[in-house]
Amino acid sequence: QVQLVESGGGLVQAGGSLRLSCAASGSSFSGNAMGWYRQAPGNQRALIAYISSAGSTFYVESVKGRFTISRDNAKNTVYLQMNNLKPQDTAFYYCNRYPILPYYKWGQGTQVTVSS
Repeated sequence: QVQLVESGGGLVQAGGSLRLSCAASGSSFSGNAMGWYRQAPGNQRALIAYISSAGSTFYVESVKGRFTISRDNAKNTVYLQMNNLKPQDTAFYYCNRYPILPYYKWGQGTQVTVSS
């Protein structure tokens, strides 16, 4: 059972930056690919980036070039550096293993609000 605690969200103006953190515990962190997901109001939660256990990364087109996912296996933590934020990035952000299986539990998420 993996416990996940996301942090680092907040209110920022368009063009600003935030760094999200996700502390994981309870399972083998370093062997798992980890992803960042987000859910905007009225939308389903969706993957935006993931990082493999070896460090390979993937980004959806809407965040490519602006967001950077990284991990620190010694700290069981995955990060999401978000630059040049846009109002459409406003959402709750969650981390979890990738790919998601139906029985995986979610953390509380961290809210990001980008004002124009």
